[in-house]
Amino acid sequence: MSGLNERFSIPGVLAFRKSPGGLVYAAVQNDYAAANVFLHGAQVTSYIPEGQEPVLFLSELSRYEGGRAIRGGIPLSWPWFADHPSDSSKPAHGFARTTELTVKKTGLLAGGGEGITLGLTDNEATRGLWDYSFSLELDISIGSALDLALTMRNTDDERFSITSAFHSYYHVSSIGDISIMGLEDSDYIDKVDGFKVKTQDEPVRISEETDRIYLHTEKGCILSDPGYGRKIRIRKSGSGSTVVWNPWRDKARSMADLGDDDYRGFVCVEVANAGEDIIRIPPGGEHRLGLTVMVEEM
Repeated sequence: MSGLNERFSIPGVLAFRKSPGGLVYAAVQNDYAAANVFLHGAQVTSYIPEGQEPVLFLSELSRYEGGRAIRGGIPLSWPWFADHPSDSSKPAHGFARTTELTVKKTGLLAGGGEGITLGLTDNEATRGLWDYSFSLELDISIGSALDLALTMRNTDDERFSITSAFHSYYHVSSIGDISIMGLEDSDYIDKVDGFKVKTQDEPVRISEETDRIYLHTEKGCILSDPGYGRKIRIRKSGSGSTVVWNPWRDKARSMADLGDDDYRGFVCVEVANAGEDIIRIPPGGEHRLGLTVMVEEM
């Protein structure tokens, strides 16, 4: 911990701390926002613009333990999204979200705010789950907007295929009052209804368990929340699909790290490469998945 702070802290702005469970995170407080970034999973767990409600939801029952995912914030799904395509014994959403990444650099940003870069390369543990050589870098910028850019590099001798997501949990005033705009006229896979393909004909509203992969959605979304008098603008790059998820009442009550009524206070709108949106990266190649989150008054 002391070594991290000696090398990478920014006095008065960025410092490394430990959670009650012993996981290390970077605490950022600047003129624009406050944020927490865990090395475990390279996970942003909090982003609060000045004068705003928290943008991200974080369960009070989250487990801050090695090998377990943190429930909320922005977990990474990589190198596969959801269940492994051929081996159900492997962890859902891949291994990145339960692996500790390394701090590569921190610094002040030219446009204001602070940045932190975290990295991961293949090792014995990752090769036991996915036998390829790779390099990951996640650049996180914390200012008037929250920017994340995940660069995936193939350092292997063979081409590999990945699916991935920023599995973002957005904090909302009341799930029944919000709407998601930008997915109108898009086809989606309804995972709750037997993986049927349907078409979205209006803004998305949540009134039941929802688990959908919206196809061919290169543009971003706007999450409208009249209860908080704000819009969360979600921009993306390197993504051809968008996932919308809320477990609703029964599933939420079956999840040990989620409160019984927590489903009312969040919705996941995920910038993704999911379903048939498979990214194939040749040796020496790379892919970059980007997310920008901005808050606007209604």
